[in-house]
Amino acid sequence: MKSRRPFRATTSSVSRRMVAAMLVVLLAASAVPAPADIVDGQPWWPQHHGPQRDNVARETGLLKQWPEDGPKLLWKFSDCGEGYSGVTIAEGKIYTAGDFDDDEMLITLDLDGRLLWKAPNGASWVGASPGSRATPTYHDGVLYHMNPHGRMAAYEADSGKPLWDVDLKARFDARYGIWALAENVIVEGNKVLCMPGGPKGRVVALDKRTGETAWTNTEIEHSAAYCSPMIVTYGGIRQLVTMTQRSVVAVDVETGKLVWSAPFIPRSPQNALTPVFHDGYVFVACGHSSGGAVMKVDLDTRTAKTVWFRRDLDNCHGGAVLVDGKLFGCGCRQGGKKFYCVDFLTGKTIKLDPTLGKVGIAGADGMLYCLNHQGTMSLLAVTADGFEIASQFNLRRKPANSYLAHPVICGGRMYLRCDEDLYVYDVRASIR
Repeated sequence: MKSRRPFRATTSSVSRRMVAAMLVVLLAASAVPAPADIVDGQPWWPQHHGPQRDNVARETGLLKQWPEDGPKLLWKFSDCGEGYSGVTIAEGKIYTAGDFDDDEMLITLDLDGRLLWKAPNGASWVGASPGSRATPTYHDGVLYHMNPHGRMAAYEADSGKPLWDVDLKARFDARYGIWALAENVIVEGNKVLCMPGGPKGRVVALDKRTGETAWTNTEIEHSAAYCSPMIVTYGGIRQLVTMTQRSVVAVDVETGKLVWSAPFIPRSPQNALTPVFHDGYVFVACGHSSGGAVMKVDLDTRTAKTVWFRRDLDNCHGGAVLVDGKLFGCGCRQGGKKFYCVDFLTGKTIKLDPTLGKVGIAGADGMLYCLNHQGTMSLLAVTADGFEIASQFNLRRKPANSYLAHPVICGGRMYLRCDEDLYVYDVRASIR
């Protein structure tokens, strides 16, 4: 039997194998899904607190430490008007809102900070804490926005052309407190969901195309607070979870029926925290030493029972985020005061910090972004022992409760809004 000649790679065979290997790599790379905050190659933050409504970005490759004077400022836009609205990002555009003299305006910029259009949405708010509240919600080429007085309106995202508007006071007898309506509305399927808080509609669904009423819930007893809702699926039911002035409630997204409710009566009537929901457990809180609690939902009894309660975890405006079973947030400046990390299921302290003050919080890539209400910006690393302060820098110092819009981390950028100013920073670890 003849022996076979040993195989020797020729130039052409090596080239073929190299090409094949490169194709495998390229195909594997194309199979890796883009982060939840990148869609069609564009930054994607279409609603308050982002795609998952949890204010945690899914991207990676961000700076773990900043220069002493902060990350690189890409640009600043200083005509946002008066208000506390944050930003949403879609279609290569940035959306926010602000008050200009007698009018509340939606504002749209390109990604380089150039103004594209403005469109009015009712009267400005000149009552307690003047200025805009809500951030526009983007869905399928349309922006939805709630005015503090109760004008709910839809606009073409590309042009600002008005599509429809609803007077929530006239239609549902909207009821709210001294700081007006402040809800960042949510879109699910063909419905725009919001809480007018009135006896003719505590929580309602509007047809997103026309503004016509799809359903109303009048089972809920209490008026609107300042909470922006989230939607979860639990027990096979898709449900909107939010807070009234005196309770935490969930309604069926399809029918509007009350799924469960539980009392949460604050010392000061300002329930503003978006609930943090995980696997049937929900965290709610309110400032001025009202405290914070995790409750366990019981669908059989249509209620939620308190698992733990802590008076010092009295989040006010800053939000809370859940990362790897750890709950992060900050106490009210007139209550608990400390920035905290606790075990979500037990409430046990992991770490407290008294230096950061009252902050708005966001998360991304193992880091926390914390904006103090007077202008100090902090970067924290999430650790096994809670957190460590990695970097800090100062924006222009302002009076208490000036910087209340929560940081947004999207597309390698950090967006910080305060009244008329929108600051945009590059927080990428390297240029990709």
